[in-house]
Amino acid sequence: MVQTTLEQNKKLVLDAFDTLFNKRDYDAAEQFWSEGYIQHSAHIPPGRDGLFELVRGLPSTLRYENQLIVAEGDYVIAHGRFSGTGRPAAWVAADIVRFEGGKLVEHWDVLQDEATEKESASGKPMFGDRFPVRT
Repeated sequence: MVQTTLEQNKKLVLDAFDTLFNKRDYDAAEQFWSEGYIQHSAHIPPGRDGLFELVRGLPSTLRYENQLIVAEGDYVIAHGRFSGTGRPAAWVAADIVRFEGGKLVEHWDVLQDEATEKESASGKPMFGDRFPVRT
C-alpha cells in the first residue's frame, strides 16, 4: 500500500485539481482519482466518471485557484475558487478529500457564490484580498 505524508497529500490534491480543472487532461487525471471514488457533493454525479463528465460539460474558461490547504491524517481540505463556470458568480469552495493508497477516494464540498463588496455583510472578501467585480 502507498503511504504518503501530509505534505505529499496536499501536493497531490493541488496537482489533481490543476490537472483536471485547469489543464483538462482527463487521462493524466485518472492517476489521482481512485476507480472506486465516492462522491458526496450534491452538485456532482457519482464516481470518478461523474466528476470527469461534469468537467467536460463546463466551459473551457473553467479555472481553479487555491487559497489555503490543510491536511490531517488521510484528509485534505482545500479552500479555493472555481471561476469561468458560466455562472454569474465564481464558486468559493472548501473541498474535503480523503486519501487511500495515494489516491483521492472520497470527496465532500461546501460551495458558496463569491460575494461582491456590496453583497458582503462582513466587508471582507471571501477569497484573496479583493472583491470580484461583476458587470
